[in-house]
Formats: sequence, structure tokens, C-alpha cells
Amino acid sequence: MRIIVQNAKCQGHARCAAHAPHIFKLDDAGYILPGNIEVAEGEELTASRGARSCPERALELDREPCSTS
Repeated sequence: MRIIVQNAKCQGHARCAAHAPHIFKLDDAGYILPGNIEVAEGEELTASRGARSCPERALELDREPCSTS
């Protein structure tokens, strides 16, 4: 699973990081760092809760298995 980050939508609420600071990395102002997030096996539920907590819908869940190539 991965989380697609839409930085232009992020308003710095930091709710994602409140749920999972080890998954959602923020800059010093509280905005999500650029780049999609590869979610480790076993972290899907925590990552999903963090992504769904975003009031701006800046984080989109992609449940397709990550490629290993």
C-alpha cells in the first residue's frame, strides 16, 4: 500500500502525523513532505487512519501492492 501525497492541498493541520508520526513526515511548519509514502506491511491500518484524518483530503490511499522491482 502507498499513500499518494497531494502537497498543494496540504494546509498544515498535521492530523496525519498525530496518528502516525513515523509514517507521515512533516516540515518545520507542519506541512507534509513531498513524495508518495510507501507503507510497510503491518502499518496499513495506522497509515489509513492518518490519511483519512486529513480535512483537506491531501492524502489518497492506493491499496494496490507496491512493486518490488
